[in-house]
Amino acid sequence: MAFSQTLAKDWFFDHTGMDRTHVESMVNDALVGMDDGELFLEYVQTESLVFDDGRIRNASFDTTQGFGLRSVLGEATGFAHANTMSEDAIRRAMTTVQAIRAQGESAEGVDLTPNLEPVILYNDTNPIQEAPFAEKVELLSSIDSYLRAKDPLVKQVSASLYAEWQVVEILKSGGQSFRDVRPLVRLNVSVVVEKDGRMETGSSGAGGRAAYGQYIKEVNWRGQADDALRQALVNLDAKPAPAAEVPVVLGPGWPGVLLHEAVGHGLEGDFNRKG
Repeated sequence: MAFSQTLAKDWFFDHTGMDRTHVESMVNDALVGMDDGELFLEYVQTESLVFDDGRIRNASFDTTQGFGLRSVLGEATGFAHANTMSEDAIRRAMTTVQAIRAQGESAEGVDLTPNLEPVILYNDTNPIQEAPFAEKVELLSSIDSYLRAKDPLVKQVSASLYAEWQVVEILKSGGQSFRDVRPLVRLNVSVVVEKDGRMETGSSGAGGRAAYGQYIKEVNWRGQADDALRQALVNLDAKPAPAAEVPVVLGPGWPGVLLHEAVGHGLEGDFNRKG
């Protein structure tokens, strides 16, 4: 079931038995006298399918949830977390985050007001439940068949789908709350080709905070498959890079940074303190 931004408002409380009013009161009590802090609630579903060499090699589904309670007083930070969603667990966490009161000194004059106008950049559809399992397997199998039929040099195809659906809510003192529902999907394709005993690989992938729909469409996944095959075929004809001691001329600016990263660290004094 996909949840709208409106339903997500009480999602954690409807599914854990916690009372929003009680939890908000505990957050207020935990952050009394603090400069900043919040209660972070999170629920995540993930799905992964790997199709390798003509069959499903791995299929997994996982659900995780938990919270983090943070307090900030000057330079001191108190933090407690748990993977149990309950008022008792939050109450125990309060003791930890309140411990900094004896050490912290308030950072007066610092504006810690959060942005009250968040921008919604994606919808809240749960991609995992958007398409049936059989359709996802058929997609991966189609990629395998398409690449093997396109070029006889293809010896192995690996295709994978990954999806994530994350619901988060942040509760600040004073009853402020901020929510987000975050979909995430990715499609990866890898190809192994062989010619005259030489084997090379190519890979391509795409993803984003969207639903599976645009990646399941043939016009889209073919682009990833074609690019993976193109890379593998290019690698078949690639020649080894020449290796020798050659003069190198570096201009000002970033080349100096590259030189430092390449050889500078090894020349620094702390690596040579023993002479």
